[in-house]
Amino acid sequence: MSRKKRIIAGMIFMVALMIAIAYWLIRQFAASPLSITQETLFTLPVGTRRAALETQLENQHIIKKSIWFAWLLQLEPELAKFKAGTYRLEKNMSVRQLLMLLASGKEAQFPIRFVEGTRLQGWLAALRAAPYLKHTLKDDQFSTLAAALTLAKDQRIEGWFYPDTYLYTANTTDVAILRRAHDRMRKLVDTVWQERLPDLPYKTQNELVTMASIIEKETAVSEERTTVASVFINRLRLGMRLQTDPTVIYGMGEKYNGILTRKDLETPSEYNTYIIIGLPPGPIAIPGKASLEAAAHPANSQYLYFVADGKGGHTFTTNLASHNRAVQAYYRTLKDKNEK
Repeated sequence: MSRKKRIIAGMIFMVALMIAIAYWLIRQFAASPLSITQETLFTLPVGTRRAALETQLENQHIIKKSIWFAWLLQLEPELAKFKAGTYRLEKNMSVRQLLMLLASGKEAQFPIRFVEGTRLQGWLAALRAAPYLKHTLKDDQFSTLAAALTLAKDQRIEGWFYPDTYLYTANTTDVAILRRAHDRMRKLVDTVWQERLPDLPYKTQNELVTMASIIEKETAVSEERTTVASVFINRLRLGMRLQTDPTVIYGMGEKYNGILTRKDLETPSEYNTYIIIGLPPGPIAIPGKASLEAAAHPANSQYLYFVADGKGGHTFTTNLASHNRAVQAYYRTLKDKNEK
């Protein structure tokens, strides 16, 4: 081999060696861990290009400055197809895994929990405090929310949202989450309404949801729900007042300070079931599925009264004399507990 050919061969070898080394270094960089030491949320703005992404990652101390970042995107162009959004980065994640996540568009999801038995006002407060949520409601008035959900002006809104944990991505609107909850509740109520027992004293679905909300507030014991429902159904059929404290409390609104007095029970309101006959005009809380089904399938009983038994449940009775004895037994239980 001539000297010239040896030089050319040597140059080719050196170039190949440099390419191999560069390729190895790029692969090493891609496999290297991120600089973060804990779970980190990273937001990639719309319209971000490759150089801007690299700068943002470096400035936020997610990756170390390296000449190989741009080369990696050239070598593996599928990693350069990143999408705007907010992503959850895990510690020990590699640079390649980061870029694959950004290219997947699988944004971080945030949970928000809506609990049965609470009021819609509580849900709205939870939405206001939720991170990465886009707030579009100008106030917490039910009329504002009803308009945002394009509901009829006369439609009751309290109680008509399904309690559950909802997942959302960054910049989801508060109204979008409430619409999901409302649609789920509406579908559930439609099903429960169609499957309800015959001859129940409900004229509308709203009355069913109202009864379910009262059951939800009266007991947290699952096996009692249908019996509680039977008490109120029996009272409705006999024309007796429901006389349930949670309805009075709801009607008092912000005036309620945690103590219900005799004066409160005697103060008229459209929700005061110690005064009005029948159901109040709408739900007093968000009922869960179990309470809805109890309202649609009450137990077959003759009970007209119930009172707490001091053990977490209730004592059910069919007449006032028995009820009064159960009340006295409850007070004795409280007295015994206080004396211990």
